[in-house]
Amino acid sequence: MRSFLVLAAAGLLALGLGDCVNGQSLGNAGTLQGTIKDPSGAAIPGAVVTILNRVSNYRLAGITDATGAFRLTNIPPNPYHLTVRAPNFSGDDRDVDVRGAVPVELNLSLAIQGTTTTVNVEAEHLDLLENVPYAHNDVDTRTLSQLPTTSPGSGLSDAVMLSSGAVAADSNGFFHPLGDHAQTSFSIDGQPIGDQQSKSFSTQIPLNAIQSMELITGAPSAEFGDKTSLVVNAVTKSGLGQKPTGSLLGQWGSFGTYSEEATLSLGGPKAGNFLAVNALRSGRFLDTPEFTPLHAIGNNGTIFDRFDYQPSGRDALHLNLFWARNWFQIPNTYDQPNQDQRQKITTFNFAPGYQHTFGAKAVLTVNPFYRADRVNYYPSRDAFSDTPATIGQRRTLTNWGAKADVSYASGRHNLKVGTQLMQTRLNEKFTFGVTDPFFNPVCVDANGGPQALPSISNPDDCVSAGFSANPNLLPGLPPYDLTRGGQPFQFSGSANVNQYAFYIQDSIRLGDLSIQAGLRVDSYHGIVTDSSAQPRIGASYMFKPTGTVIRAAYSRTFETPYNENLVLSSATGMGGLASNAFGAASTPLPAGNRNQYNAGIEQAVGRYLIASADYFWKYTNNAYDFGTLFDTPIAFPISWKKSKLDGVAVRIGTPNLRGFQWFTTMGHTRARFFGPETGGLVFNNDVGGDAVFRIDHDQAFQQTTNLRYQRGTHGPWVAFTWRYDSGLVAGAVGGLDDALALSGAQQSAIGFYCGSQRPSIDSPLTDVVCTTANYGATRLVIPKEGTGNDDHNPPRVASRHLFDIGVGTDNLFRGERYRTTLRFTATNLTNKVALYNFLSTFSGTHFVAPRAYQFALGFVF
Repeated sequence: MRSFLVLAAAGLLALGLGDCVNGQSLGNAGTLQGTIKDPSGAAIPGAVVTILNRVSNYRLAGITDATGAFRLTNIPPNPYHLTVRAPNFSGDDRDVDVRGAVPVELNLSLAIQGTTTTVNVEAEHLDLLENVPYAHNDVDTRTLSQLPTTSPGSGLSDAVMLSSGAVAADSNGFFHPLGDHAQTSFSIDGQPIGDQQSKSFSTQIPLNAIQSMELITGAPSAEFGDKTSLVVNAVTKSGLGQKPTGSLLGQWGSFGTYSEEATLSLGGPKAGNFLAVNALRSGRFLDTPEFTPLHAIGNNGTIFDRFDYQPSGRDALHLNLFWARNWFQIPNTYDQPNQDQRQKITTFNFAPGYQHTFGAKAVLTVNPFYRADRVNYYPSRDAFSDTPATIGQRRTLTNWGAKADVSYASGRHNLKVGTQLMQTRLNEKFTFGVTDPFFNPVCVDANGGPQALPSISNPDDCVSAGFSANPNLLPGLPPYDLTRGGQPFQFSGSANVNQYAFYIQDSIRLGDLSIQAGLRVDSYHGIVTDSSAQPRIGASYMFKPTGTVIRAAYSRTFETPYNENLVLSSATGMGGLASNAFGAASTPLPAGNRNQYNAGIEQAVGRYLIASADYFWKYTNNAYDFGTLFDTPIAFPISWKKSKLDGVAVRIGTPNLRGFQWFTTMGHTRARFFGPETGGLVFNNDVGGDAVFRIDHDQAFQQTTNLRYQRGTHGPWVAFTWRYDSGLVAGAVGGLDDALALSGAQQSAIGFYCGSQRPSIDSPLTDVVCTTANYGATRLVIPKEGTGNDDHNPPRVASRHLFDIGVGTDNLFRGERYRTTLRFTATNLTNKVALYNFLSTFSGTHFVAPRAYQFALGFVF
């Protein structure tokens, strides 16, 4: 601990007192400031300065003061079209690029109306292009408010999934970015968050607190480390310069879902505050293992507050406070009629920030943070009401530290040097006991039928009882089989993980060529110790006559294990608890390294269309995933020997065209993993052994199309979303024998049939009515007999089309100061019955949400 504090203090002191070095502040919002004067040099007060990004439709406006000065802050990093308008003066139009913490200075002179002026504006189609070496999408607050977010308590995850190509949807707000599972980093106003943000692990910031998001799916800059398949660079709303404004919103919907949302924003030029308070209750809080929700009630509450103070033009401070709570029942299957497992999660986040401007070219940014998640998982009161196992958990995950950097922009260079110092404290308590004698039988009869035999826990004793040892016995579990006299598995452990990172990066503009080069060095000291130097370089070039940008990049990244349940997973060894009696073969999860290559193109078609495509190829030593415990939200980090991932991410869309906007994202991903596996409690099914296999992140194709039209700024609007998924890998049912081994409820879940025969919940189909020629499933693609292959032809979830529609108005009664909003949304319009996954070691079984309706009435002032 002492060495960590010394290093943290030394790093921050060096940044605060050292010479200023150039920096690109990719992870922070920007500032645009300057003065507006007339030809004689006199100030023009009351001039309106507006910036607009035509792709994201983000707009921000300010008014010059008595000295002609203006200052626009908290601007998402992007290119903008700027306009200046003042009575009796000719306007000014020009393009500006706001991409770093160093303020962009503009001192403009407006000609008297009627005289000739010169403006600096690129061709209109170039407004749609961004000459940067990495692929990304931008989403503004208006788009966020109209997306059909269907997962209660996970609106942020839904928005990310719907707005990004090559991001496959999974249950409970999970998504698989570019072939990885949950390898996503969040930067919230400069605060790095690398731990899981899914509602089953933690809580997440509400959508109504976010002003905009930059979703980086291409090569990460040196500023970002650890989990970089997708970087969510978010800017929250601020009360600076806001007259008292706010909103109240009540929502009612299917499955007993209702929520209340409130925001309040107010402030002046030096101080401001933004507050968002939200509460939600749903009868289908988690995605369920049956189409009909059983035991699935949950609620979510969040409070987010951001306070800003700018005592001068050189200093700015902000403080983000966040508290949230999830409480929910664990959904049951028809095979679990009496189970009553529940989970509660609370999160507290404290993140101040400070920024100091040295002259016009250099900025120091310091972001300390403290974040704590507390998770409690409660079993049923009667352990044998839980099946196939009774489970209890109490764990905490706390990380604190600081990120600090100095940026300097001059001429062609925009350079940044910085450090990130963090400690993560893990404390884990876990209990587990098998309650179903047929889940892991020790003995079987001559036909392979499982035998209860409560007095036999050693397979060597099966012969003397007239039976045979179970060839598929999971040898690590008999000591914890409560039906055979075993004792509950009990674990208590803790660990501290110290991480230090130092980075330097430079963005260089050479005419139409843009180069981004950087180096990041990470040092990881946890259950294992490792470090890595990570060079990263990328380039993009803009062909202005054709409106084309081409880009390519190489990134070396350092991968570290997930923190959730890391202590226990690092103690279970190769193959996890299923293969080893606890403590027999402890093997900590190692750190990993990745080589990543990206190549892409961006093309503008006139002023009406923009298309972007990016190819990625990633090779990882020690690739990570989670192993889920049955259908519960309890998951354990695991690592594989290596992975090879490649695919394509595409985005095509229009800017805002007189109220109409369209975008389509598409993706294809191959996710090949290689055994052996280390850690976890993995025993849902065979997960590949030492051979190569396609993991459940692998999906051949997915696309999201979003169409929306709004009349005027606050008028009536309509939005339509079409989502297609070709189906994730689902490895539990590789053939007829696997299907026949399922219970009636499980066969019904996948839509299993044999000729005209279908199972019921209580009566599975047997081999009496099934042959290799007459079976199949409507919600699962089972390879034909003899054709299955874990790499080239694995079982998959069946493809699905989902349609959502929303209509509403942002000003029902056409008020000036006060507005009434009205919205109606229908999701899964055709009531498609579909699965996200089935008996997945990594996800369990979950159905896509049935058709649901939502009505919302709001008041804005």
